[in-house]
Amino acid sequence: MADERNRTKTRLTNEQWGFSSNCFVCEPANGAGLRIPFFHDHERDIVTAEFELTDAFSGAPSYVHGGVSLAVLDEVQAWATIAVAGKFAVTTRTSAEFLRPVRVGKTYTLEGEVVSVDGDTIATVGRILDPRGEVRVQSEATFLVLSAAIAADAIGEVSGDDTAFLRD
Repeated sequence: MADERNRTKTRLTNEQWGFSSNCFVCEPANGAGLRIPFFHDHERDIVTAEFELTDAFSGAPSYVHGGVSLAVLDEVQAWATIAVAGKFAVTTRTSAEFLRPVRVGKTYTLEGEVVSVDGDTIATVGRILDPRGEVRVQSEATFLVLSAAIAADAIGEVSGDDTAFLRD
């Protein structure tokens, strides 16, 4: 069954779109970062990841710092704008509800989904789930699709087929 599920997932990397990154959350080469691998689950049309953090990322001694939880949620939602909505976008607004602690040394699942697309605005939801599937932290965010000029400033010139990921 696990092999069957894995066939519906594609690993997401910045190199797929022709730019490099030193992203704190997802870049495998960033030694100071979290290095969380993200996947597009084609069957559910969401972005997922699994992660476990050490006490180097704690706030309270046994809890992951709330800011780090927000960072991983922002990242899963940003990947959803790319993989699901097909657009490069930046966060313009976010809010989160901390329902239960995220503990260091425990494995959690991230889920990010696109709720709606309205012109150049993309609404997303992100969740940190424990192994039982209970939501620990949930966030809602609004993203703005990048123009060619902003994309060039942020990630470099976007060309070819990738221009479809930009604002019209």
